[in-house]
Amino acid sequence: MKLSRPIRILSLDHARAALTAAAGTPVHLLSAPDAAGALGAGGWRALLDLIAAEFPGAPMTAVLDCGDAAGHAVAALAAGIPDIAFSGEDAAAARLADIAHSLGARLHPPQTREVLDLRGHREPVSTCRDWLAHP
Repeated sequence: MKLSRPIRILSLDHARAALTAAAGTPVHLLSAPDAAGALGAGGWRALLDLIAAEFPGAPMTAVLDCGDAAGHAVAALAAGIPDIAFSGEDAAAARLADIAHSLGARLHPPQTREVLDLRGHREPVSTCRDWLAHP
């Protein structure tokens, strides 16, 4: 699946706005930086479950940022999070990539592309539509 321009989501409302704007096209969602430590794998899993229930079959990649905390990354994989980002040491990243692969999950490198952050946007759906329209 070709990933769209990434959108940082900080809430269920942000996820709804991004998926509504995407209107069935693939969308790339990102958590806040180091969200695995603040929100936890369980919180992200709950968010993913709500999104899936409201937008069944919506093509998306939703990446939980684990920062450089390998323990948070392992916990996320154990919780069934299919996409995680890790910015720690290369040796740890290689081990995590192997674990992720064995579980059918994906380890993403730290985000280097420009990201739409929905904080403070009064019209998040139209903001996302504009963002996604310009690859």
